[in-house]
Amino acid sequence: MPEKNDATPLTAPQDFIREIVAADVAAGKNGGRIITRFPPEPNGYLHIGHAKAICLDFGVAQEFGGFCNLRFDDTNPVKEDVEYVESIKADVRWLGFDWGGREYYASNYYEQLYEFAESLIRHEAAYVDSQSADQIRDLRGTLSEPGRDSPFRTRSVEENLALFRRMRAGAFPDGAHVLRARIDMAAPNLNMRDPVLYRIRHAPHHRTGETWRIYPMYDFAHPLSDAIEGVTHSLCTLEYEDHRPLYDWCVEHAHTSHHPRQYEFARLNLNYTVMSKRKLLQLVEQGHVTGWDDPRMPTLSGLRRRGYTPAAIRDFCTRIGVAKKENVIDIGLLEHCIRGELNRRAPRAMAVLNPLKIVLTNYPADLIEDMDVVNNPEDPAAGTRRVPFGQEIFIERDDFMEIPAKKFFRLAPGREVRLRNAYLITCNEVVRDGDGALRELRCTYDPATRGGDAPDGRKVKSTLHWVAVDKAADAEVRLYDRLFTVEDPEARAARENADLTAFLNPASLDVRRAKIEPMLAHAEVGRRYQFERLGYFSVDPDSLPGAPVFNRTVSLKDTWAKVAARTDK
Repeated sequence: MPEKNDATPLTAPQDFIREIVAADVAAGKNGGRIITRFPPEPNGYLHIGHAKAICLDFGVAQEFGGFCNLRFDDTNPVKEDVEYVESIKADVRWLGFDWGGREYYASNYYEQLYEFAESLIRHEAAYVDSQSADQIRDLRGTLSEPGRDSPFRTRSVEENLALFRRMRAGAFPDGAHVLRARIDMAAPNLNMRDPVLYRIRHAPHHRTGETWRIYPMYDFAHPLSDAIEGVTHSLCTLEYEDHRPLYDWCVEHAHTSHHPRQYEFARLNLNYTVMSKRKLLQLVEQGHVTGWDDPRMPTLSGLRRRGYTPAAIRDFCTRIGVAKKENVIDIGLLEHCIRGELNRRAPRAMAVLNPLKIVLTNYPADLIEDMDVVNNPEDPAAGTRRVPFGQEIFIERDDFMEIPAKKFFRLAPGREVRLRNAYLITCNEVVRDGDGALRELRCTYDPATRGGDAPDGRKVKSTLHWVAVDKAADAEVRLYDRLFTVEDPEARAARENADLTAFLNPASLDVRRAKIEPMLAHAEVGRRYQFERLGYFSVDPDSLPGAPVFNRTVSLKDTWAKVAARTDK
């Protein structure tokens, strides 16, 4: 089902990035033009952290009447694939943004980037180094010790050009040579100690095929691609702050006609998950999840499959804001945003995940009634539906206790409870199998309480959801929980010298065979519902006609909202 997407931008709070852009516009910089870019590497699927960058890059461009380029920094053919390109485009569109035909690739500029590299060689700002990667690393130095010059740093311009051209022609194996910038091996910033600009890769590229045998490094291709495209504000996360001097050096020494500026903001860190594409790929390849779109994954495709909406994710990104300092966001805030969205929009339905049969002994055996049920009390326009009711119904097994604990107000022998939108019933008898297992309950109903209220005004302490046995449909329901058992799995793994997978939650998926009300049997893929008293659920693509599969998007309990309310007082 195509995603119904309200792409109306949320009112963005003021932040330091927007203040910078507003000041540049007021000062008439770049002729008043604003061009940002969202530059993913097509080596994995986008995750919730990328959503923050997307909302910022596209949001700033929209707010200031500019453009945002979608540019794929496809400089590593070994890890990139057209599958990732297509998934990224689908995710950006689903999130509610459109690049308006401004789709670019670093590979579009390979020839220009190569010419820039030759220009650096001719100006003695770059040289071909024939050391191994380990040798280069050994001479790089440390934060407290300067690096040492490569023995090949003094090669002549002619020799460097000849070697570089032969590298392009495929005359050498991988790792035989690299092109390095000639900057300063004693620079305090390690990124400026003659960084590698090009390396040899005998691997086909998903767009250029076998044309190239050398590929630019990200730190070289990225700033020059920004310059070629006329980007005015290159917005990056904080890990690129130490790379900014190299960004500026590449632009200045390549003598480009345009000089973009890089600004850094804090990335999104979310607890109980990981935000590294490399580590997410590990989970996929090792089979700990079913794929990039597994609903337990923090990927946008995983969140979409789980039932999250674009509006909820944009709301989340607006709430967390844009800051200069790293922090960790409680996943409860993300869950709070989707609850608020679905509470307003999701129709209600009844499903029983752990069925226990009730026989109403005084109800006519051949009678089926249709009960009028409100579809969404938060949305009067949603109307009502008819739900069949009969002598035999299913309730949740957890809603009955033979010897009720203190403060257990649901069904128990001799106790009266309400069936949602139906009748008040009283439990009279517990029926067990020969082995003592609970089989069913025998109850009576009060015919005068149709709709769930007693005309004499008597009150009950609990209301249960239900489905009629004869009319119920079967469904698979997947209950998802946090993927990891600890708040910061990466830090915990590093601290304990353990593999990340040691902290995977073994209970992150619980599959149930459920009974559902009949109108859900043919629910459309992607449709979202609130199952009464159980949470919000979305119809999974694995569904077949008459055999639906539901994913729990989020439970009903909102602990984050309670914490926020206490904080506000």
